Amino acid sequence: MKSRKARKQRKALYNAPHHVRSAMISSHLDEPLRKEYMLRSVRVVKGDTVKVMRGDEDVLGHEGKVQEVNTKTGRIIVEGVTVAKADGTEVARPIHPSKVMITRLNLTDARRKTRLTKAKEVSQ
Repeated sequence: MKSRKARKQRKALYNAPHHVRSAMISSHLDEPLRKEYMLRSVRVVKGDTVKVMRGDEDVLGHEGKVQEVNTKTGRIIVEGVTVAKADGTEVARPIHPSKVMITRLNLTDARRKTRLTKAKEVSQ
């Protein structure tokens, strides 16, 4: 039985093993990709092109490649999305994967490519 307490839900999220955390780093696909692969969402990987759908006006609508996926914090780093520190230096701004939409997939990984095509075949 699962607890409904928010405190225990958060604890389970933070203490989850890597293979479970990996599944939590997924984002929605945009409409053309959704129709092509017959999937609503997929795990974000380095090299995917994403569009920021939520956030401050300085990041909202920004489109860029994913530079880093951090499974520990559950955040991604998108190129061009930065925040200025007090001393003026620009630092990458981590974004939660649920706040972005994948516009172009990185298909250099053969295993990922076959998994996406298998999902397409099963749904047809």
